[in-house]
Amino acid sequence: MILTAENYYSQEASEQYFSVSQYKDFLKCEAMAMAKIRGEYRQPVTRALLVGSFVDSYFEGSLPQFMKENPELFTRKNELRSEFRKANEIIGRVKADPLFMRFMGGEKQVIMTFSMFGVDWKMKMDSYLPGICITDLKIVANFRSLPLWRYDLQGALYQAGVENVTGEKLPFYLAVATKERVVDLDIFQIPQSALDVALAEIASNIDRFAEVKKGIVPPKYCGRCDYCKSVKAATIRNYNELFDS
Repeated sequence: MILTAENYYSQEASEQYFSVSQYKDFLKCEAMAMAKIRGEYRQPVTRALLVGSFVDSYFEGSLPQFMKENPELFTRKNELRSEFRKANEIIGRVKADPLFMRFMGGEKQVIMTFSMFGVDWKMKMDSYLPGICITDLKIVANFRSLPLWRYDLQGALYQAGVENVTGEKLPFYLAVATKERVVDLDIFQIPQSALDVALAEIASNIDRFAEVKKGIVPPKYCGRCDYCKSVKAATIRNYNELFDS
């Protein structure tokens, strides 16, 4: 299957390829990951996520189409909701910063596929500067939330993918802007040591996840995620367990 912008997020592509998002789904809950791959479960798209997608679509040149496809961006009076007025503010702020725009000045939404650890992978880069670096754009609540999203895994996979395809091992950066009242922005380089540890983590887990994806072994249910709650059957439990730490 040859991936394009049109079919990158299709069910067929999800079945054939692993991605960093799919890998992280398996880390959270194997049953949820498999339900998403089969098209049986769709994670709700929150307004918070749409803010990031709004800014992403601006940089990839598809903002008018994005706004057309997402009427929930607007109030009944056809005005942008406050969250997306904030997104416009963020766009204006980062456009005015020369360093930020230099890191976002590479080839946009570059798709690559490659094989690693015995499985096929796909990835789409926000900004790819051949011979220089890989940059991913992130719109977050604040800088302190960055480690929680495990962007080290994304950086490790993107670096390994580019090296696999081109032979170049490039540094990975996050171009980050915040949704705070006063927009903050900076460029964060994830150290090579952190990328190496993240790649080793992927290597140690992927055999199990690949076997689950192929149906060789059954997926584990985490019992905590929204998907698990949606399919669980009631059981009789001891009230006192609610007080256990």
